[in-house]
Amino acid sequence: MPAQRAAARRSALTGTAWRFDAIGTRWIVRAEPMPPETVRAELMAAIERFDREWSRFRADSLVCRLAREAGRVPAPPDAQVMLEAFRQVSDATGEAVNPLVGDSLARRGYDAGLSLSDRGAHPAPSPWQRVLTWDDGELALTRPATIDVGALGKGRLVDIVAGIVAEHTPGRVVVDAGGDIAVRGSAEPIGLEHPFDTSRAIGVWRVADRALCASAVNRRAWGDGLHHVLDARTGEPVRTIAATWVCADTAMRADAVATALFFDGGPRLAHAWGADWVRMTTTGTVEWSPGCDAELFLGR
Repeated sequence: MPAQRAAARRSALTGTAWRFDAIGTRWIVRAEPMPPETVRAELMAAIERFDREWSRFRADSLVCRLAREAGRVPAPPDAQVMLEAFRQVSDATGEAVNPLVGDSLARRGYDAGLSLSDRGAHPAPSPWQRVLTWDDGELALTRPATIDVGALGKGRLVDIVAGIVAEHTPGRVVVDAGGDIAVRGSAEPIGLEHPFDTSRAIGVWRVADRALCASAVNRRAWGDGLHHVLDARTGEPVRTIAATWVCADTAMRADAVATALFFDGGPRLAHAWGADWVRMTTTGTVEWSPGCDAELFLGR
């Protein structure tokens, strides 16, 4: 499941770690002490299960089967928590964030083959909750459509991996999936990568027993101004926000708010969920939430 790369960078990666590639991004898992190798096999199995259920980039996934046939299937274990979060994000953004945006992304070129060939804007189904339902242990589509959980799915998987590792070690746990980072048992300084110059940071956020996730339009970008953050209502890429960074109690919520902050309603959702945030507009203006404790290098 290729995942959007986030605009955050670990600044203090030292010592023993597990490093591997999965769901289209680079993972680094650290713990003190490191768990036995059997735990690594357990977390790799969890990642494979999640990918097999939710990836729109592999033909054998549950999501792709539903996209072809619609109907009802047993709900994966993450369906309830993720889709309920999607419901709240969608409500906050007026359906600008929509889990049925998969076909819209594919038409703009972000398809299973990564063709990067633009076939024009295509709004996602609306209201999406009339098409996609999850109840009584089943996940159902009333007609073929492509579910895309990219707005919060990588964060959910980071939480799963961090939970597995934490069960087997009493100390520090840091899980970094391409810049979406969960920290347990310590405080870690994390650089906020400048979306217009990746050799620079706009600040540092010290994250303690929380998660930091980010999104930026310079990642997964192609063609004439196309990128992975689409307004599901229009199928058009966002033009006003360049990057977002969010610190929250879980990586899934941080990931979801990082997406919501590209739209009106994002700050309201962040407040409701107790998340702190920073974002940069495409004109270079930096905004942040009340009480945000990130150290920002403004004016430097």
